Parts: sequence; C-alpha cells; structure tokens
Amino acid sequence: MPRRDADGMAVAAFVLGLVGLLVLNILLGPLAIGLALLSLRRGTARRGRAFLGLALGAADLVILAVLTSLNGTVSWSLG
Repeated sequence: MPRRDADGMAVAAFVLGLVGLLVLNILLGPLAIGLALLSLRRGTARRGRAFLGLALGAADLVILAVLTSLNGTVSWSLG
C-alpha cells in the first residue's frame, strides 16, 4: 500500500507542476516539489513522473522569480 501512495504522489506532483506553469505558481510549485521528493523517498515506481514533477515545480518558481524581477508582479497574461 505505501508504494501505491507514493505512485499517486508522483502523479500529483507532475500534475501540480504542470498546472502551476499557468496559475498559482507561488503555491503549486513548492507543493509539486514536496510531493515529488516525498514520493521518491518512499520508493515510487513512477520515478519519471516524480522527476518531471520536481522539474516542473522548480520551473514554476523560476517563472515566478522572472516575473517578479521583470515587472514587479506575480501574475502574467497572454495579451
């Protein structure tokens, strides 16, 4: 059962990191990183998803830092 939980955390980390690229990166980025690290520590079989969640969570924080330094805001728009 713990492995199944770790697999779910790996998938959740991936999804949160992916969604965090578009919205709420200040919240979803750290959550994705935390879940990815926890799932890797618990020995997930979905290591690729966990590493992608980790990378996407880090990308969320990089995007947040770039947006903050460029225009002093934590939001962005396509227009």
